[in-house]
This record gives sequence, structure tokens and C-alpha cells, in this order.
Amino acid sequence: MTRIGQAMMLLHGGDREEARNRFGTLWEEIGAEGDPLHRCTLAHYMADAQDEPDDELAWDLRALTAAEELSEERVARHDSAVALRSLYPSLHLNLAADYVKLRRPDAAREHLARARAASEALDDDGYGNGVRAAIGRLESTLAAGA
Repeated sequence: MTRIGQAMMLLHGGDREEARNRFGTLWEEIGAEGDPLHRCTLAHYMADAQDEPDDELAWDLRALTAAEELSEERVARHDSAVALRSLYPSLHLNLAADYVKLRRPDAAREHLARARAASEALDDDGYGNGVRAAIGRLESTLAAGA
């Protein structure tokens, strides 16, 4: 997780290519069958490093699939259980945004509804408020385009 965080810092610092390279190396190490929490986190950030909407969608779908592989028992025992539950709104929001970019509004609305429902798990803090605001903005964008 530390190395994922380091690559994420590169991404947020504007070095998308190096972040993508490091995420790719980590993905090879973790593997498609590796720890679901690590795959979810890595794929979630790898999606943000993509230049093409189709690639971004593929990584966001990998992130959601990995999140869904975590059993309730493991999530309940894991220190990051709350963090994982709070990730679902963002995962679905990102998928909705991907589908908007790909001009697939029905799929976007489906994931946006899931993001809105999952947002109940978010705290009333900067992160939670930011995700809820982003959900609202995308809802407005979709409504304007309808």
C-alpha cells in the first residue's frame, strides 16, 4: 500500500506516465489473483492515470470487481473496512464518469444511482462531502444532457 501511495503522489503531482509505469509494475507483482484490497486500490488509481476513456473504464471495472471479491467477514476484520465501504461511492462515481465520456448515459445513470446509495457510508467530512458534491455535479450534467 505504501508503494501504491507513492505512485499516487506522482499522479497527483502531474507525472501521469511515471505513475502509470509504477502502477503497472505493482499490478504485475500483485497479479490478477492477488489481494483484492490491493488490487482494488491499485486499479482505482491506475484508472485515473489513463489517457483513453476505454482504458480508464477497464481499470475502474477491475477496481470494482476486486472490491466485490472481498468477503464481508474479511472486510469486518480488516482495519480498512470503513475505508473500503467509503470507497464504493467513489468507485461507482468513477464508472459513471467513464460512461459519460463514452456517451453511454444509461450505464452512467445506473452507476450514479449506486454511488448515491453507497454515499450513505461516507462521513460528514471533507472526503465525504467532496464525493457527494461530485455525485451531485455529475447528476446535473446527466440531467442537462437528457
